[in-house]
Amino acid sequence: MQAIKQYTDFYNEVRDVIFERSTSEMNAQREQAFRTFSTKGFPTKKAERYRYASVEADFAPNFGIQLSPLGGKLPPYCFRIAEAEPRVRALYNKVADTDDSIVALSAMLSVDTLVVHVPRCERPEHPIQISNLLRGDRDAMVCRRILIVMDEQAQADVIITDRAASQNRFLTNQVIEVVMGDDAHLSLYDIEETHLLCTRYNSVFVHQGRNSSLHHTSLTLFNGHTRNRLDVVLAGEGSEVTANGCVIADKMQHVDNNTLIDHRVPRCQSSELYKYVLDDSSVGAFAGKVLVREGAQKTLSKETNANLCATSSARMYSQPMLEIYADDVQCSHGSTVGQMDESALFYMRQRGIDEKEARLLLKAAFITEVIESIPLESLRDRLHVLVDKRMRGELSKCEGCKLCQ
Repeated sequence: MQAIKQYTDFYNEVRDVIFERSTSEMNAQREQAFRTFSTKGFPTKKAERYRYASVEADFAPNFGIQLSPLGGKLPPYCFRIAEAEPRVRALYNKVADTDDSIVALSAMLSVDTLVVHVPRCERPEHPIQISNLLRGDRDAMVCRRILIVMDEQAQADVIITDRAASQNRFLTNQVIEVVMGDDAHLSLYDIEETHLLCTRYNSVFVHQGRNSSLHHTSLTLFNGHTRNRLDVVLAGEGSEVTANGCVIADKMQHVDNNTLIDHRVPRCQSSELYKYVLDDSSVGAFAGKVLVREGAQKTLSKETNANLCATSSARMYSQPMLEIYADDVQCSHGSTVGQMDESALFYMRQRGIDEKEARLLLKAAFITEVIESIPLESLRDRLHVLVDKRMRGELSKCEGCKLCQ
């Protein structure tokens, strides 16, 4: 309760400052968000979608909160919310789950929104890259909002990266909303390379129109405590989504991926593949539900969660789910949790590969399927390099950083 009061008191204290620095579209949602958060508080583990998260403990520390609007030059097709078209601004907070306390907290305290808008029939020549850099001389919380609007027949690759460049504790509460028009195509990549003192709550909400296609990839390469949420509504016939995830965790890191694919209309397809490599005393969790509503005939869906625990102290919680209310569908789901293949290790050592290198190669090979599924070749090649560095411990030992030494 103390953590809840901490945020409600802060909001009441800085409310006028936030309203002055923000836009009418965001301010119109702010008071209702405050009421939702004040009433519901932080989710507990009794809530189905937060079973593997310790939300109140994560938000309890008294972080300083950034209340500055977006600054600096923005990439092409990107706008501050005040600069976007009125019809685009009107979509703010319309796709997100506004009854969720974490989303409500974001709507309370965010003062600006980064808008990515790709007009009808356009396709940017290069990927749109959004780099979030956590840096400062004190512990801080960042509330971040991103709105991606793909008009009819628009196509784009959007890469969002989170990095940390300071040795402070950071808490990120990020909400991404995606609105896809008919025949729109989007490849969305979410890559985290932070550090052990970072806590990240990342919620992605997608609404797809007719014959639209989404390829979403979530990659957690280095972190502290991470919870990724992905909710996709297939609202137009013929729409499809591919949702893949890759997690590499060791030490005491914790990564929780929670997904919901909502088939609301006939003839839609969904495919999920999430793979975890867990070492040391790290903890992983995956809970994915595919919901096929009444009338959503001809649905095709496949959900797979495969996990490798490289030590006996690593822990993985896996919960793939199907909830089906239509009878003409093809849906499957599966989950595996295993340890290192000792026969493969023996085979490699017999051919002159030392044990450490053999284990590294087997772990890298385990997640190759996710990396190879990425349509963007340049990013795919870059990620192979980053994964190799991560496996060798090089990402956690940045120049001048003593966090992991």
